[in-house]
Amino acid sequence: QLVESGGGLVQAGGSLRLSCVAASNTFSTLLMAWFRQVPGKEREFVAIVSQNGDDTRYARGVEGRFTISRDNAENTMYLQMNNLKSEDTAVYYCAADRELVAGSFWAQWASKYGYWGQGTRVTVSS
Repeated sequence: QLVESGGGLVQAGGSLRLSCVAASNTFSTLLMAWFRQVPGKEREFVAIVSQNGDDTRYARGVEGRFTISRDNAENTMYLQMNNLKSEDTAVYYCAADRELVAGSFWAQWASKYGYWGQGTRVTVSS
């Protein structure tokens, strides 16, 4: 089970930090990622972090503004979002998988993930 929190309403240029807590005693073996979705569009990749946290990848539109991290001792993944823009408005989902590798082509495909949270809404006002 994955539970996201930290979403909300923020002005453009502001910051938010999302959290994803996993109810799993094998959290350190999970590849973790953030995706986001707006109505009428497919769920899109945002960022990914490897099992030990040393490999991170970002979507082109968020690189340099967002930072993904994880704390395996706390079974928690984070997404620090800075300099938010109106186009970042979406429902953000936490995803996990036991088989995927951070550097693989399929790691940025939502359909390849086996575990999902319920989502947390982020609204950026301009």
